[in-house]
Amino acid sequence: MTRRPAVLSWSSGKDSAMALHVLQGDPVLDVSVLATTTVEGADRVKVHGTRTAIIRAQAAVLGLPLVEIPLPDPCPNDIYQDRFAKAARSLADQGIRDWVFGDLFLADIRAFREAQIAALGLTAHFPLWGLDTTTLARRMIAEGIRARVVAMDATRMPETLAGALLDADFLDRLPEDVDPCGERGEFHTIVGDMPGFAAPLALTPVGTRREGDTILIDFALA
Repeated sequence: MTRRPAVLSWSSGKDSAMALHVLQGDPVLDVSVLATTTVEGADRVKVHGTRTAIIRAQAAVLGLPLVEIPLPDPCPNDIYQDRFAKAARSLADQGIRDWVFGDLFLADIRAFREAQIAALGLTAHFPLWGLDTTTLARRMIAEGIRARVVAMDATRMPETLAGALLDADFLDRLPEDVDPCGERGEFHTIVGDMPGFAAPLALTPVGTRREGDTILIDFALA
């Protein structure tokens, strides 16, 4: 049976990386393109703040094309919906009608994505949905996803974890009320290596800044 081409919503972090990894052996879906929302005029990924040069490098070592959807910051919902729809319709015209997301358990976000995708006549998929996040975080580490903290909520996590590598020691140091995958927004990550990368990316922290309670760690390609 021919696998259907799919687009993966790519954040540059561990959850989208794990979703891709899980689907690498899927009999139905074949992730053939990545899509990322970026900050218009800032060369950054929305939410994570990753440099666009890094997401382009990630796509290159995965051997996948990258669709960038530039958005103003802040972005009114109507502009977001319009630009997302244009990108999705362009991909649909190429025969790519399945969208994959790395969401884990936030039902409101899933409902939003499903409604957004369905309104365009497309199909949404959530390969990590409902998995135990403690088990999943340790599985990510065991299966070779190398990620570092690129943003974190300083009110919920110790500042010593800013820029930290996601490993067993990191998980042991997390406060008990922090989700091991940061699914409630406690932290976000950037992936430097994973199964499927042609070669690891050398990511170097080059600065740190605060936006309110959020600490953002700026990584660059070495």
